[in-house]
Amino acid sequence: MTSQHFDVLIIGAGLSGIGTACQITAAFPNKTIAILERRERIGGTWDLFRYPGIRSDSDMFTFGYRFRPWSENRLLADGPSIRQYIADTAHEYGIDNMIEYGMRIASADWSGTEQRWTVTGTDSASGETRSHTCDFLINCAGYYNHEAGYLPDFPGQQRFTGQWVHPQHWPEDLDYRGKKVVVIGSGATAVTLVPAMVGEAAHVTMLQRSPSYVFSMPGFDGLSEFLGRFLPRKVVYNLARKRGIMLSRQMFKACRRWPQTMRRFILWRTRAQVGSGFDMAHFTPNYLPWDERLCLVPDGDLFKALASGAADVVTDHIETFTETGILLNSGREIDADIVITATGLNLQMLGGVRLSIDGQELPVAEQMTYKAALIEDIPNMAWVFGYTNASWTLKSEMVGEYLCRLLTYMDDNDYAVAIPRDTQGVVTADSIFDSMNAGYVKRAIDVLPRQGAAAPWQVSMSYEQDAKLLLEEPIEDGVLRFERALIGSARP
Repeated sequence: MTSQHFDVLIIGAGLSGIGTACQITAAFPNKTIAILERRERIGGTWDLFRYPGIRSDSDMFTFGYRFRPWSENRLLADGPSIRQYIADTAHEYGIDNMIEYGMRIASADWSGTEQRWTVTGTDSASGETRSHTCDFLINCAGYYNHEAGYLPDFPGQQRFTGQWVHPQHWPEDLDYRGKKVVVIGSGATAVTLVPAMVGEAAHVTMLQRSPSYVFSMPGFDGLSEFLGRFLPRKVVYNLARKRGIMLSRQMFKACRRWPQTMRRFILWRTRAQVGSGFDMAHFTPNYLPWDERLCLVPDGDLFKALASGAADVVTDHIETFTETGILLNSGREIDADIVITATGLNLQMLGGVRLSIDGQELPVAEQMTYKAALIEDIPNMAWVFGYTNASWTLKSEMVGEYLCRLLTYMDDNDYAVAIPRDTQGVVTADSIFDSMNAGYVKRAIDVLPRQGAAAPWQVSMSYEQDAKLLLEEPIEDGVLRFERALIGSARP
């Protein structure tokens, strides 16, 4: 079993992992850094998902990196473009040669005597067990299981003779031309797939148990294109980014402050898109806006697909599958050649890596998060987690900047270890997703870390609060504990 040592080790070469690596490399050019990625290519989520129409559901001026601005005026970019953007960023910053692909990480163990992590995994190509040691570990593996999406047990599913497809494992050779397709689901994946498949499929039906809020936004930033004729590109980008942050934040705040008013506004916008003759029951959820994430569609493409007659939406429950389709509780039967189960994700924290301290396994679900960046009682380890109510990258970049501040503070004061400790007996509150009622959150409530009833143990979904907490407040706050190198430790 081979072993290599690094100052900083990052797990995951997706949007967060590459962004964090760029930030740390720029701040500490003399530190040794490596990225371990389970896949064979860069991109993470944007390499994994290959279904038709895959795209961002946040505007690219805030979803892209602040330190390397998105250069196009497309607001919602497609998946291949995002993956290429990540790869180009890694190449430009010299990160691409720091990535070790095909590493399936199983465990990470902290040694108190050596004051370092040992990360153990398997090389997918050779089957060899490999280990890496590091002084500081950063997990950027996201929050869901890349191996398998969520798939409920449908009554009679074994009787169906057509083709089953889960969007997380889209077959490259899937031919749906002239086929009758049923997409089961009402979330972001379903509302993306339906308009993308219209035109080639004979007909596409979106079958949902309950509706989601679907909100149309422009797919192209005409204002930035106009301003670009007169202003430098950097100025145009900064304006677009500030506008994107402001609009997303104000939308979320308005939904929380005036939920009924915003519900009426969203439904009014939807009705204007689908037309007066459309049954609005299909887009009228039984929850308030932002109890679950809004589904954004560029230029109303889903509504246009429905208006064309090439697609429809059905709100009903499945009684059973038949040989040729789906029988609903209402008695209606939908014929299908292909059934796409856009039924959601399985959450998995830290990429499924088992954490232990001096050989003693530490259940992450029993620990609180510190500033949504570190984890209670775990030394020298961060996890980079973005927003669920705005662009993921807005938060992940702030966490990266905070980690640069933390590492600088440790270097300047000759500290070897940083550990968040709750010495005040903070009351443990709900999970990190306590404000969301989505099914995938409810299913994973037992695996999610906790948050406390008071700062800095709370998980904020506020850009303004996080900017102050992560970028302005002092590193040493009486909660984060520091230790110097032990005499005789293996640290250089």
